[in-house]
Amino acid sequence: MVFNPREFISEKVSWLRAEIKSMKAAAAASGGVDSTVTAMLGHKAVGEKLTVLFLDDGLMRDGEPDSVVTRYKQLGLNAKLCDVKHDFFEALKGVVDPEAKRKAFRSTFYTVLGRLAAELGATYLLQGTIAADVVETQGGVKTQHNVLEQIGINPLQKYGFKVLEPIKELYKPDVRRVAAELGLPEDMHQRRPFPGPGLALRVLGEVTPERVETVRKATKVVEEETASMSCFQSFAVLLNDKATGVREGKRVFGEILTIRIVDSQDAMTATVPRVPWEKLERMRVRLTDELPQVVKVLFDLSPKPPSTIEYI
Repeated sequence: MVFNPREFISEKVSWLRAEIKSMKAAAAASGGVDSTVTAMLGHKAVGEKLTVLFLDDGLMRDGEPDSVVTRYKQLGLNAKLCDVKHDFFEALKGVVDPEAKRKAFRSTFYTVLGRLAAELGATYLLQGTIAADVVETQGGVKTQHNVLEQIGINPLQKYGFKVLEPIKELYKPDVRRVAAELGLPEDMHQRRPFPGPGLALRVLGEVTPERVETVRKATKVVEEETASMSCFQSFAVLLNDKATGVREGKRVFGEILTIRIVDSQDAMTATVPRVPWEKLERMRVRLTDELPQVVKVLFDLSPKPPSTIEYI
């Protein structure tokens, strides 16, 4: 059967309206296409009874919290920026194991949302879980931060709200079709994916504000230099090891960054495109010039499988 985004929207808006009724609801949205589509569906269903929450967890890209909330308000959404950096950095302090890091983020994410929902008097939480999130979490590939009920966690009992997931049966290509049908501009419905736990997944080892700031600046460079490329994702990763380098004729012990660029349709598999050497050189020059603590820049050639797209 051919997917019909218009019929999907009509069906989900009716379902959300019937579920929420006269109650208040919140939507967790980050600016990505999945959560933005979910927020738009919720707004079409219940209007101002929905508050869209953007969690500024300190793990987003440069300037992202303010720019995303501004865009949401321009779309007519009742959006609220919530500064919760302290909660997340405290939860991630000393955590280095990848799965422990993901679970610490997930626990904090829902605890914070439970607190904010209670302040709003919201009974329901809308979130942009998609099929790939559920498949990878249930399959044990990696814990996605927005999967609860599918792995036996009752959010009403644990966090105080009922979760509504209107797009959980869709993969990314169909989510983009729904976004276009909702009238979202192309830069939103074709936006490259960004993980829910943000830059925490691109810092190997302990996640600290200082290490996140390094990878935030590096991410900006990589995204700027690949903006004209047709690819699924492009980003930088800060490794946990350090390496010997030379600055001003003296030995230094500095950071190692990896550049990751992949092509994919649904994030279940991915390939690595051929990148012109000149483009890689420009990124290397900018990264080592703009981030003097960086002494080595690597390029990741690994497809999915055997690798995953993100490092953690």
